[in-house]
Amino acid sequence: MGFLDNSGDIILDAVLTDHGRKQLAKGDGTSFQIQKFALGDEEVDYSLYDVTNTNGSAYYDLEILQTPILEAFTDNAISMKSKLMTIENLELLYLPVLRLNNSYSDSKLHSSGSYVIAVDEQTEGSSNNNEKSGVAKNSVGSVDGILTGFKPQGGGYVHVDQGLHTTAIPPSAPDGLPEDLKESAYTIQIDSRLGKIASISGASLSDDYIDDDNVAYYTATLEGSNSIVEVNTDQDYPGLNQVIDGPRGSMLKFKIKSTENLIQSTYLFEQLGSTSNLSNEGGGVTQVYHIDSLLRVTGINTGYTLDIPIRFVKFKSKLS
Repeated sequence: MGFLDNSGDIILDAVLTDHGRKQLAKGDGTSFQIQKFALGDEEVDYSLYDVTNTNGSAYYDLEILQTPILEAFTDNAISMKSKLMTIENLELLYLPVLRLNNSYSDSKLHSSGSYVIAVDEQTEGSSNNNEKSGVAKNSVGSVDGILTGFKPQGGGYVHVDQGLHTTAIPPSAPDGLPEDLKESAYTIQIDSRLGKIASISGASLSDDYIDDDNVAYYTATLEGSNSIVEVNTDQDYPGLNQVIDGPRGSMLKFKIKSTENLIQSTYLFEQLGSTSNLSNEGGGVTQVYHIDSLLRVTGINTGYTLDIPIRFVKFKSKLS
């Protein structure tokens, strides 16, 4: 990685990502199709805009214009975290955000600060497990924040809300959230070696592609029988279990299934993870392997990105 000198002539540095080169290399004339592009300004510090510059207004933004620009990245996973967008409404004072909604009983985070995915039946716990070593249940019921990755038909889920998080505009305000800022589709990224995205009913979703870094990309839209995107019609303030104070857009709800790699083997846990202890359904303690990762949700309209911590766990031994 390096910087491009931006103090003189404007430089255009364009490269294909690793995935783009892979598609181009197929040479079939159809796999590589540029359908859209995005712009970003990761390097720019707008606080450098200096209205006190004694040389005049033409020099107010000189430091910004001469900021060294990062070379183009070929790794699509890290090339752009924030995307620029065009907004024609000059009176717009607030931009929509994505917020994790863990206020519902089934969408709460685990006490560790992440969503914990139990990857197999023994780790989940069941009536057939006489050892009572499973960690997804306790004497009361399901444990908050532990998702059942082996049997995703039950248990908790991940819930993301979108909208204007401000008390300056009530949720019921007409045209409070402009149509072009409402998210009707999202991109979800997850390490394909560890997990898969599923609907609330537990049905597996099909990924768009898996890149050279083993990151799987899913597109979720309002349409489809297994749609995991819904319109948020709640206009009450503060609103029961709502995390967006102002006008609300859409909601994204999904589950995470564990892969066969994690179900049938401890190899990735031993290579990438560590061990920790969790309370089990018998009232004791179970030692588990764990791998920490991040799941990324991006709104397709606005480019707003939310990183969600997730932890995959697998039974190792029952300590008590």
